[in-house]
Amino acid sequence: GDLRSVLITSVLNLERLEVDLFRGRHHWVPATQRLFGGQIVGQALVAAAHAVSRDEQVHSLHCYFVRTGDPKVPVLYEVERTRTGKSFSVRSVKAIQHGKPIFICQASFQLSQGSPVQHQFTMPTVPPPEELLTQDELIQKYLQNPNVAEGYRKRLTKIQAQDVPIEIKPVNPPDIFSSEPQEPKQLFWVRARGYIGETDMKVHCCVAAYISDYAFLGTALLPHRQYRIKFMVSLDHSMWFHVPFRADHWMLYECESPWAGGCRGLVQGRLWRRDGVLAVTCAQEGVIRVEQTPNQSKL
Repeated sequence: GDLRSVLITSVLNLERLEVDLFRGRHHWVPATQRLFGGQIVGQALVAAAHAVSRDEQVHSLHCYFVRTGDPKVPVLYEVERTRTGKSFSVRSVKAIQHGKPIFICQASFQLSQGSPVQHQFTMPTVPPPEELLTQDELIQKYLQNPNVAEGYRKRLTKIQAQDVPIEIKPVNPPDIFSSEPQEPKQLFWVRARGYIGETDMKVHCCVAAYISDYAFLGTALLPHRQYRIKFMVSLDHSMWFHVPFRADHWMLYECESPWAGGCRGLVQGRLWRRDGVLAVTCAQEGVIRVEQTPNQSKL
């Protein structure tokens, strides 16, 4: 449709205060009431992109979350033009709240260059998004089960009420009524809500940065579903952008967790275009603390 994506008009639309100084405000806040990490990553990349030429495109970013973000106040983004080279440029971004850095990021940009050295993994074979239910439709289906425990029903209703600016269609949704361990892998189709259109590729990369953090770290919890989450937060986040894509078109997000331990979990992700081209690779580590008592039944 023609509805402009809120991710462009509001969430990732920074206010310029000075050269290389920007202010970002908040919109979607998760149930944890902490500032959503994907929004900080996306806004930081917007700030960095303002400090390079239109011909330079982001190819990677590496971030650390150093303090919990406060969703009640804006975030200031300070950009440092670390290096501008002939082919590559590096921009460093510091996100500040209450006079202290909450997040630091380095993004690298490259002028387009051709090369005969090319290869990629093969995209998983999955049903197309048109054949799958959205996350909202799945929740509605669960809520129609009269045997769902009241406490869990309230949690599902709260999730359903959140106005998340992205659309999600899980390929293999976990059985919410079971606490049996599952393989630490998940697949879901994802795209920005609304229309973005043909524009500077950096805009789509900023939206993908926002999308990439949603439900990512939760992949590490799939083998440990018998435990109740006490605390879970991102520590760092890295992305590599390979080829052009449209963040308002369906992309397959392939997530897996190769390791967890020491109250930390590592997750890796790949965003695939529908034509089977690998567009983005992601990695993240986060703190995961759980209650040692098993979850109550959801039925």
